[in-house]
Amino acid sequence: MSQIFHTSTNVLSRLSIYGGVFIVALLGAVLYGVELSPWYTDVHVSREQPVPFSHKHHAGELGIDCRYCHTSVEKSAFAGVPPTQTCMTCHSQIWTNSAMLEPVRSSYRTDKSISWTRVNALPDFVYFDHSIHVSKGIGCTTCHGQIAEMPLTYREGTLYMSWCLNCHRQPEKYVRPKSQVFNPNYVVPSNQMELGRQLVKEYKIQSLQNCSVCHR
Repeated sequence: MSQIFHTSTNVLSRLSIYGGVFIVALLGAVLYGVELSPWYTDVHVSREQPVPFSHKHHAGELGIDCRYCHTSVEKSAFAGVPPTQTCMTCHSQIWTNSAMLEPVRSSYRTDKSISWTRVNALPDFVYFDHSIHVSKGIGCTTCHGQIAEMPLTYREGTLYMSWCLNCHRQPEKYVRPKSQVFNPNYVVPSNQMELGRQLVKEYKIQSLQNCSVCHR
């Protein structure tokens, strides 16, 4: 029986198979890159706000403690968004005629809250408790980045599950003394792993990785 296909068909079939695998792999790599890109995750992308509040000015230059505005961070799952009255504690005395702060003054006059845009917003199926992290020695900048250097606030991490698990798997890499939790200028020491292991034991930190910890 004579050969139906020319021998060159074998080469073409191999090229087609390998080419198809390569294209699928390339497409997967592109999609993975997009998923991790700032375009998709909003990492390091400043969000537009009704008032261009600067953490750099308030927390960095003026040294205002995080808890002055985020009053419930030590006792609640939610860190808390400061009410307009908190802003007016200072701004009823300074920058009283600033056009930039008119939305704040208007909110105070009308008793209508300012509609701030959430920067770090988790999906509804994810539970996160600020208070337990703070009480275990996890600093603000561990998750929020160098907040005291941000003229406009942006998201530091992807907020993906893998991002959270990096810390849950090795808490000794991230834990700090409780006295430094709210220090925006805290510098990770060269002996972090040694210090971290001591603090993990002292603070009774568990490496919680069960699904029900966050998905309730």
